[in-house]
Amino acid sequence: MSTNTKAEGLLDIRELEKLANQFFKSSGGDQPVNAGGNPAQLNDYQPSIEQLDSIPGANGLPLNLYGSAPQSSPVSGVGASSSGITQGNVIDLKDPQTSFDDPALNTARPSATENVTGFSLSGKELSSDNFKQLPYQQEQSFEKDLQVALNQIITYPHVPQIPFKPDGQAPEPSYYFLKKVPAVFSAERPKGASGIITAPFDVNIIRRDFPILGETVNRKPLVWLDNAATTQKPRQVIDRISYFYEHENSNIHRAAHELAARATDAYEGARKKVQQFLNASSTNEIIFVRGATEAINLVAKSWGEQNLQPGDEIIVSHLEHHANIVPWQQLAGKKNLKIKVIPVDDDGQIIIDEYIKLLGPKTKLVAFTQVSNALGTVTPAAQIVKLGHLAGAKVLVDGAQSVSHMPVDVQALDADWFVFSGHKVFAPTGIGVLYGKEDLLNETQPWQGGGNMIVDVTFEQTKYHNAPGRFEAGTGNIADAVGLGAAIDYVTRIGMPAISQYEHYLLVYATELLKEVKGLQLIGTAPDKASVLSFVLDGYKTEEVGAELNKQGIAVRSGHHCAQPILRRFGLESTVRPSLAFYNTCAEVDLLVDTLHRLKK
Repeated sequence: MSTNTKAEGLLDIRELEKLANQFFKSSGGDQPVNAGGNPAQLNDYQPSIEQLDSIPGANGLPLNLYGSAPQSSPVSGVGASSSGITQGNVIDLKDPQTSFDDPALNTARPSATENVTGFSLSGKELSSDNFKQLPYQQEQSFEKDLQVALNQIITYPHVPQIPFKPDGQAPEPSYYFLKKVPAVFSAERPKGASGIITAPFDVNIIRRDFPILGETVNRKPLVWLDNAATTQKPRQVIDRISYFYEHENSNIHRAAHELAARATDAYEGARKKVQQFLNASSTNEIIFVRGATEAINLVAKSWGEQNLQPGDEIIVSHLEHHANIVPWQQLAGKKNLKIKVIPVDDDGQIIIDEYIKLLGPKTKLVAFTQVSNALGTVTPAAQIVKLGHLAGAKVLVDGAQSVSHMPVDVQALDADWFVFSGHKVFAPTGIGVLYGKEDLLNETQPWQGGGNMIVDVTFEQTKYHNAPGRFEAGTGNIADAVGLGAAIDYVTRIGMPAISQYEHYLLVYATELLKEVKGLQLIGTAPDKASVLSFVLDGYKTEEVGAELNKQGIAVRSGHHCAQPILRRFGLESTVRPSLAFYNTCAEVDLLVDTLHRLKK
């Protein structure tokens, strides 16, 4: 339509352009909106990320492996869908026509032509809940008018970042101008809408949030492929922790002054975020610990000590990390218990029929991982939990490697306990979570005693709080719990389904290329995998491969990955383990594979 035409139900386009430019100017952006008479052209604008200018080297930060500036994000046209490779390498992973057998995919690697920055999402992955922001930015005077106008256009923009204020003083989320996000990923258009504009998953924009990705190693750009060991931290998490120490630092719960109130609000606010992230039924089911290892030890040394008797049996899987083996061995040695192991097949998948054979009247506990840290195998967790419950056992799920790669719903999973570490999901080290069913936690004796976990103490007896307080003796890791809350905010805004889909594409892409390396053997080839690629290379020790990759700035793990039993199942003592996250790119995978090819030559 012309610039002078006013579409039914919309503001005049010139009025809209004026409002939009006011908003972007106030947000620090310097790129005007030029509607050009077509509201759909607003999709060509990518909002700047607040605080980007404060990141060292932001203007020159290499946004992919080769340091090129980001391409304009490809966006599907109005009402359009993509199939296979299209302009800008947008891939619809839900399209049955898209596969790695597609000639378009085999012609050239994506990074050999353009930066792979966008993946068109489909289905019902995202909702307005993905865009609930930390409400720390003051609303501009013109913002409400702009919100009304943009709601009528039905756009799906990127999310700018915001400064921090105390969680306890936060009003209802209102700073962002699009509160109600329509069902942009469904085939059905909203009534009266002429079309839907969708925004892609843009890895280059995401990478700007991670300062360490601008680091160099051996004068090469850092390629972080050691995410299964720990993930890097976005600026939002780093800033949130700094803000806590600058404005909120205090012990919690036990004071009447202002900083204690701020710190308590921030700490308990983080607990609420974890509850929502896991879909737990109550914040009382969320206990802060140092990490997944401490969470498992807590269950072993509290519930296990209290409830297991000589002759009782504990079942674990062959895939387990040492943290889900050693505490049970210690308990078994102390109480004369028996440990049974679920075997895996040659692809690294749990053999369910063999698991069923292990279950019996003496089975009191089943403890297993949802995703293998050494192989990447995704286990049939809900099925394992249900079978364990049918046998009358309690079930613990180790989610250390799952929470950063896929949505987790503990109520649907129905596990009695679920554990994870914050540093595996872009949060600080030294903080983690034990989820437990509330009634079960309240029936369990504390494993540590001290302040904060008591109702009343006399020299004759002590009365304990209910969960979570009964398991949080002393001063906890308050600041890093707040940092965990910020990390959960970050991944929630992007959307765990979107993260999972992008990483799945990247995993399949990397797997196909690694298969082409002469003498390389992948360890762990289950059809259902998360972002782990363990391998060995003929003629090289794993540490030699790791050292050679390090020369190119590529960080991978080489060793036994604290999972010696599963590697020995495959006749190995160690593997090389690249592991992916949503800030990795096809270009980084290309460098990994090219380096391995050079090694073999």
